[in-house]
Amino acid sequence: QVQLVESGGGLVQAGGSLRLSCATSGRTISYYAMGWFRQAPGKERVYVAAISRNGGNTDYADSVKGRFTISRDNAKNTVYLQMNSLKPEDTAVYYCAAREVDYLRANNYYTSTFQYGNWGQGTQVTVSS
Repeated sequence: QVQLVESGGGLVQAGGSLRLSCATSGRTISYYAMGWFRQAPGKERVYVAAISRNGGNTDYADSVKGRFTISRDNAKNTVYLQMNSLKPEDTAVYYCAAREVDYLRANNYYTSTFQYGNWGQGTQVTVSS
């Protein structure tokens, strides 16, 4: 089992940047495909970005494509979400998620909440206009 802890959230003006980190402990992150999701008040948790176990494939929701970048450092057991050109509609609690996959699926990424079995507690991102 892997434990996930997000950090890096905060208050930023529109157009600004933040970098979220997801630090993991327990089992090494190299066994996991990783994802970022977000949940705004009163709304469902939605997909933001994903990265395959081997880091070779990434994917983004249309709403963040070209502005956000997901990356991973398996040596540091950490996943990142670099967020640029932030908009007020990006305001949400951001969650990191992990899905254990075998080596045959090392290139796969996952975009649905039900595909992940491990979640962090979330970090708040607030973008002011």
